Amino acid sequence: MIRKLPFFLTCILLITSCGQAEREQAQQQRYEMELREQVADADVEIYPNPGCMCCAKWADHLEENGFTVRLGKGKSPGDVKTEYGIEPELHSCHTAIVGDYVIEGHVPAEAIKKLLAESPDAAGLAVPGMPMGSPGMEGAYSESYDVILFNEEGSRETFARY
Repeated sequence: MIRKLPFFLTCILLITSCGQAEREQAQQQRYEMELREQVADADVEIYPNPGCMCCAKWADHLEENGFTVRLGKGKSPGDVKTEYGIEPELHSCHTAIVGDYVIEGHVPAEAIKKLLAESPDAAGLAVPGMPMGSPGMEGAYSESYDVILFNEEGSRETFARY
Protein backbone atom coordinates (compact mmCIF):
# COMPACT_ATOMS: atom_id res chain seq x y z
CA MET A 1 0.00 0.00 0.00
CA ILE A 2 2.81 2.40 0.90
CA ARG A 3 4.52 1.87 -2.47
CA LYS A 4 1.31 2.52 -4.39
CA LEU A 5 0.64 5.85 -2.69
CA PRO A 6 3.66 7.74 -4.18
CA PHE A 7 2.83 6.30 -7.61
CA PHE A 8 -0.79 7.40 -7.22
CA LEU A 9 0.30 10.91 -6.14
CA THR A 10 2.75 11.09 -9.03
CA CYS A 11 -0.06 10.24 -11.46
CA ILE A 12 -2.32 12.91 -9.97
CA LEU A 13 0.46 15.50 -10.21
CA LEU A 14 1.15 14.57 -13.83
CA ILE A 15 -2.50 14.76 -14.76
CA THR A 16 -2.88 18.10 -12.99
CA SER A 17 0.20 19.57 -14.63
CA CYS A 18 -0.93 18.35 -18.06
CA GLY A 19 -4.26 20.08 -17.53
CA GLN A 20 -2.46 23.29 -16.55
CA ALA A 21 -0.31 23.17 -19.69
CA GLU A 22 -3.40 22.63 -21.84
CA ARG A 23 -5.17 25.58 -20.18
CA GLU A 24 -2.16 27.82 -20.75
CA GLN A 25 -1.92 26.69 -24.37
CA ALA A 26 -5.65 27.34 -24.92
CA GLN A 27 -5.32 30.78 -23.30
CA GLN A 28 -2.37 31.61 -25.59
CA GLN A 29 -4.33 30.44 -28.64
CA ARG A 30 -7.31 32.64 -27.66
CA TYR A 31 -4.98 35.63 -27.21
CA GLU A 32 -3.36 35.04 -30.63
CA MET A 33 -6.79 34.68 -32.28
CA GLU A 34 -8.02 37.94 -30.71
CA LEU A 35 -4.83 39.64 -31.85
CA ARG A 36 -5.29 38.36 -35.43
CA GLU A 37 -8.86 39.70 -35.42
CA GLN A 38 -7.68 43.11 -34.20
CA VAL A 39 -4.99 43.21 -36.89
CA ALA A 40 -7.44 42.14 -39.58
CA ASP A 41 -9.73 45.00 -38.55
CA ALA A 42 -6.87 47.53 -38.44
CA ASP A 43 -6.12 49.20 -41.74
CA VAL A 44 -2.86 51.08 -41.91
CA GLU A 45 -2.98 54.36 -43.79
CA ILE A 46 0.60 55.29 -44.69
CA TYR A 47 1.93 58.72 -45.68
CA PRO A 48 5.37 58.05 -47.21
CA ASN A 49 7.98 60.46 -48.44
CA PRO A 50 7.83 60.50 -52.25
CA GLY A 51 10.40 58.20 -53.83
CA CYS A 52 11.46 56.63 -50.52
CA MET A 53 12.01 52.90 -51.05
CA CYS A 54 12.25 52.04 -47.36
CA CYS A 55 8.67 53.26 -46.86
CA ALA A 56 7.47 50.68 -49.40
CA LYS A 57 9.54 47.97 -47.71
CA TRP A 58 8.01 48.87 -44.33
CA ALA A 59 4.52 48.63 -45.87
CA ASP A 60 5.43 45.18 -47.24
CA HIS A 61 6.56 44.15 -43.73
CA LEU A 62 3.17 45.16 -42.32
CA GLU A 63 1.26 43.28 -45.02
CA GLU A 64 3.39 40.18 -44.39
CA ASN A 65 2.25 40.42 -40.76
CA GLY A 66 -1.47 40.57 -41.50
CA PHE A 67 -2.15 44.30 -41.84
CA THR A 68 -3.98 45.87 -44.77
CA VAL A 69 -1.97 48.86 -45.97
CA ARG A 70 -3.28 51.68 -48.10
CA LEU A 71 -1.73 54.90 -49.27
CA GLY A 72 -3.01 58.03 -47.54
CA LYS A 73 -4.17 60.77 -49.86
CA GLY A 74 -4.43 64.53 -49.67
CA LYS A 75 -1.78 65.06 -46.99
CA SER A 76 1.98 65.04 -46.88
CA PRO A 77 3.85 63.20 -44.12
CA GLY A 78 4.67 66.62 -42.67
CA ASP A 79 0.99 67.55 -42.55
CA VAL A 80 0.20 64.37 -40.63
CA LYS A 81 3.12 64.89 -38.23
CA THR A 82 1.84 68.41 -37.49
CA GLU A 83 -1.77 67.28 -37.16
CA TYR A 84 -0.84 64.59 -34.61
CA GLY A 85 1.72 66.71 -32.76
CA ILE A 86 4.70 64.50 -33.44
CA GLU A 87 7.73 66.32 -32.09
CA PRO A 88 10.76 66.70 -34.40
CA GLU A 89 12.92 64.42 -32.20
CA LEU A 90 10.58 61.54 -33.07
CA HIS A 91 10.42 62.15 -36.83
CA SER A 92 11.26 59.58 -39.48
CA CYS A 93 10.61 59.26 -43.20
CA HIS A 94 6.96 58.13 -43.08
CA THR A 95 3.92 58.44 -40.87
CA ALA A 96 0.93 56.12 -40.64
CA ILE A 97 -2.45 55.99 -38.96
CA VAL A 98 -3.71 52.73 -37.41
CA GLY A 99 -7.07 53.00 -35.71
CA ASP A 100 -6.80 55.84 -33.19
CA TYR A 101 -3.00 55.78 -33.16
CA VAL A 102 -0.28 57.45 -35.20
CA ILE A 103 2.80 55.42 -36.11
CA GLU A 104 6.00 57.30 -36.92
CA GLY A 105 8.83 55.56 -38.72
CA HIS A 106 10.00 51.98 -38.93
CA VAL A 107 7.93 50.52 -36.09
CA PRO A 108 7.85 46.69 -36.22
CA ALA A 109 4.48 45.03 -36.82
CA GLU A 110 4.94 43.16 -33.54
CA ALA A 111 5.00 46.46 -31.62
CA ILE A 112 1.90 47.72 -33.45
CA LYS A 113 0.06 44.51 -32.60
CA LYS A 114 1.06 44.93 -28.96
CA LEU A 115 -0.16 48.55 -29.04
CA LEU A 116 -3.54 47.47 -30.42
CA ALA A 117 -3.86 44.63 -27.90
CA GLU A 118 -2.98 46.77 -24.88
CA SER A 119 -4.79 49.96 -26.04
CA PRO A 120 -2.78 52.38 -23.89
CA ASP A 121 -3.83 56.00 -23.46
CA ALA A 122 -1.33 57.40 -25.97
CA ALA A 123 -1.04 59.17 -29.30
CA GLY A 124 1.10 56.45 -30.84
CA LEU A 125 4.48 54.86 -31.41
CA ALA A 126 7.66 56.14 -33.01
CA VAL A 127 11.04 54.83 -34.10
CA PRO A 128 12.99 58.06 -34.55
CA GLY A 129 15.33 58.29 -37.53
CA MET A 130 15.95 55.33 -39.76
CA PRO A 131 17.85 52.69 -37.73
CA MET A 132 19.55 49.95 -39.71
CA GLY A 133 17.90 46.59 -39.16
CA SER A 134 14.46 47.99 -38.47
CA PRO A 135 11.64 46.85 -40.79
CA GLY A 136 12.24 48.41 -44.19
CA MET A 137 15.84 49.26 -43.32
CA GLU A 138 17.35 45.78 -43.54
CA GLY A 139 20.95 45.79 -44.66
CA ALA A 140 24.48 44.61 -44.02
CA TYR A 141 24.22 45.28 -40.29
CA SER A 142 21.63 45.94 -37.60
CA GLU A 143 21.66 48.42 -34.76
CA SER A 144 19.55 48.32 -31.64
CA TYR A 145 16.70 50.82 -31.38
CA ASP A 146 13.78 51.73 -29.16
CA VAL A 147 10.11 52.00 -30.01
CA ILE A 148 8.81 55.05 -28.17
CA LEU A 149 5.24 55.33 -26.84
CA PHE A 150 4.25 59.01 -26.76
CA ASN A 151 1.22 61.10 -25.95
CA GLU A 152 -0.04 64.51 -27.05
CA GLU A 153 1.35 66.23 -23.94
CA GLY A 154 4.89 65.22 -24.88
CA SER A 155 5.33 62.33 -22.44
CA ARG A 156 7.47 59.46 -23.75
CA GLU A 157 8.46 56.01 -22.62
CA THR A 158 10.19 53.03 -24.12
CA PHE A 159 7.50 50.64 -25.36
CA ALA A 160 9.82 48.01 -26.87
CA ARG A 161 13.51 47.54 -27.60
CA TYR A 162 14.91 45.74 -30.64
